Amino acid sequence: MFNLNPFSLIPFRPHPVERAAVLASLVFVVLAVSAPWVISQQEGETPAYHAGPPAKGTLPPILGKEQLWGENAQYPFQTHAYELAAKIPAVLHQQPCYCYCDRGMGHKSLHSCFEGTHGAQCSVCLKEAYYSYSLHQKGKTATQIRQGIMKGEWKQIDLHTAASIN
Repeated sequence: MFNLNPFSLIPFRPHPVERAAVLASLVFVVLAVSAPWVISQQEGETPAYHAGPPAKGTLPPILGKEQLWGENAQYPFQTHAYELAAKIPAVLHQQPCYCYCDRGMGHKSLHSCFEGTHGAQCSVCLKEAYYSYSLHQKGKTATQIRQGIMKGEWKQIDLHTAASIN
């Protein structure tokens, strides 16, 4: 004789609240898995920059190295970057900044980073500034420098040795 459970013959029908909980869990998992992909796609975009030089007299000044103190002037490469940035403001105006400060801080180009203290606190900004200055000294145009920055060539800059660049 077979002992049948009478409930085994009834199809399973979850309560609407259970269905909602399962659906919410599924949506959460999909979002959690896709979020890193969305962020990486945004980071893959080129940050803000200007395609050409600024109109004469329109650029805000680069912050003077004497205006840096405390954590913004702990290392010689911080203040020296500001000295060099002041020598090539139009070049920096035409460069993107891959710390993506255009999104969180509203910066318009690498130049914006050195209008305040952000450039002294960010290794990306510092490396890009040293990279830009070095290539400018070698006779490269702002467009050629930008192409190198977009390829990530600025990442090779060693900040501790960059302080000796003149």
